[in-house]
Amino acid sequence: MKEIDQRVIEMANLMIDGQRTVREVAKIVGYCKSTVHHDLTTKLETIDYPLYLEVKSLLEYNKKVRHLRGGEATRLKYQSKSR
Repeated sequence: MKEIDQRVIEMANLMIDGQRTVREVAKIVGYCKSTVHHDLTTKLETIDYPLYLEVKSLLEYNKKVRHLRGGEATRLKYQSKSR
């Protein structure tokens, strides 16, 4: 197995095992989020299709709830400033 394939599978497993976002996985592996997203959405499909389907499902979920995460982050930011 090529080094790139191993990297892609490692990133996919990190994302699924911890229910992580692309940004969180990027911080862990040390790549930019664009690289992580590209690897998980294009390369993984040809490497391990069942794993790709799991990652795709998690990516879609994260996209649906991103406005909630952003709102919570803003609320916490201003809550800590008011103290």
